[in-house]
Amino acid sequence: MAKMEEFGSLDATALAELVRNKHVKPIELVDAAIERIERLNPTLNAVVTPMYEQARTVALGIIPDGPFIGVPFLLKDLGAPYAGIPMTMGSAAMRAFIPDHDSELVVRLKRAGLILLGKTNTPEFGILPTTEPRLFGPCHNPWNINRTTGGSSGGSCAAVAARLVPMAHANDGGGSIRIPASCCGLFGLKPTRGRNPLGPDFGDIFSGLVIDHAVCRSVRDSAALLDATSGPDVGDPYWAPPPVRPFLREVGTDPGKLRIAFTTTTGSGMTVHPDCVSAVHDATKLCSDLGHEVEEVAPLLDRELITQSFMVLWSAGCAWTIDGIGMGMGRTITSTQVEPLTWALCEMGRQQSASAYLLSLSFLQRVARDIARFFLKYDVWLTPTLSEPPLPLGSFDSPPENPLQGLRRAEQFVPFTPICNATGQPAMSVPLYWNGKGLPIGVHFIGRFGDEATLFRLAAQIESARPWAGRKPPISI
Repeated sequence: MAKMEEFGSLDATALAELVRNKHVKPIELVDAAIERIERLNPTLNAVVTPMYEQARTVALGIIPDGPFIGVPFLLKDLGAPYAGIPMTMGSAAMRAFIPDHDSELVVRLKRAGLILLGKTNTPEFGILPTTEPRLFGPCHNPWNINRTTGGSSGGSCAAVAARLVPMAHANDGGGSIRIPASCCGLFGLKPTRGRNPLGPDFGDIFSGLVIDHAVCRSVRDSAALLDATSGPDVGDPYWAPPPVRPFLREVGTDPGKLRIAFTTTTGSGMTVHPDCVSAVHDATKLCSDLGHEVEEVAPLLDRELITQSFMVLWSAGCAWTIDGIGMGMGRTITSTQVEPLTWALCEMGRQQSASAYLLSLSFLQRVARDIARFFLKYDVWLTPTLSEPPLPLGSFDSPPENPLQGLRRAEQFVPFTPICNATGQPAMSVPLYWNGKGLPIGVHFIGRFGDEATLFRLAAQIESARPWAGRKPPISI
C-alpha cells in the first residue's frame, strides 16, 4: 500500500525517472494504477473502458524510451482512436464502433513511452460541460461526489485528481480541458490551434474549434507532453507556429515582468459567482506580488453575437458528427439512438445555411483579429475559468419539452472559455483557489496565439510560489 500511495503522489515526470533509473519496473506502475482504478472507480465512474491486459502486455515488452517511459495514462473516450478498442464518444449510437487504426496523437503518446490503461467517461459527443452521459452514467467529482466534474474531459480529470494516473488525455472545443480542470483542481492547458495533430481522420474539427492535449497535476508534465505530441502531421491543412525551443525548457525560465490584463465580468451582464471573482482577485494579487504589471481591462467584444456565431458552428458540428457517423456505419442515426439534447442540437445544425455558417466563421475570425490587437499591449489576459463553482450533478438536465435547456444553462456556466476556441489562442486553467466548501475554483490565463511559452513560464512561476500538488480531494489514494 505504501508503494502504491507513493506512485500515486508523483507526477509523470518523476515516475518516468524512476523507470529510467531502474528503481521501478513499468509493470509495477501499471499494476499499481490498475489497483487504484479498481478501488476508486466504482465511486468515481471515471474509467469506462478498461484496457488492462493490453497495458500489462505493453509493460512487459519493449517500451519506447520516451520522456514518459512506463508511465500509466488514460485516453478520453472521444477522439484519439486506439486500434481494436471501442470508442463510444459517450453515445449508445457508437457502442459497437471499434477503430481499426491509431490516431496520430495515440501514435505519439505511445512513442513517448506512455502505457494506455483505458478510456475515460465523457458526455455524449462532448457537447455539455458536465460528464453525465446516458450511456455510462455520471462521473463524480472526487472533491464532492455530488458535484459535476465539468466536461467534456470530466472522466480524465476525475481520474487524475483522484491520483488514479498522473495525467490523462483531454480535448477542448469550447473549454473541455479547462472546464473540468477548474472543477477538479488540476492544471489544464488548451494549446494553440493546430499545435497537436487530429489526423489521419481529420484536418480540423468544427473549423478549428477543437484541439487535443491533456490534464495534469504539474506544469512540467503538461509542457513535456506537448513537446512529445506537437507538430504537424502529413497533410495537415495548417499548423501552429513552431516554438522557439522545447516547451519544457520554459518551465523554470523567468517570465520577466508581464503585462497582465484581467476582468471578472462577462461583458454581457451575466452574473459571476463571488467565489469566482475572489479567485481572480487572489490571482491578480499573487501576480502583482511576483512583479507583474496587472491592470483591470478587457477587449470590447459583442458577446451576444459571439455566442450566436459560436452556436452556429457548434450546432452544425453536431449535425456533421451525427451524419458522419451514419455515413461511416452505413446506416441512418435516429433520435432514439442519441440523447434528446443531442438530437435537438443536431436538428438545429441541419437548419443552418451554408451562408450562415460562413458568416459566423468570418465574424469569429474578425473577433480573433480584434483580440490579437489587444495582445499587442498585454502579454496575458486573466479571467475566471467558469462563472460558478462546480455545480450539483443534474444541473444541466433538460426536460422532454425543452431538450436544449441544458445547453442554455451551459452558456451561463462557461462564458469565458469558448472565446479561445474561436480565436485559436492558448489558454490554461490554473488551480489556485478553493472556496469555503472545499471546491476548487480555477483561474483562466489566456496567451497570444502561438505563445504557450509565456503561459508555461508564468504557470511554473505561480506553481512554485503557490504549490497545489499537495492538495488531495477526499476521494483519492
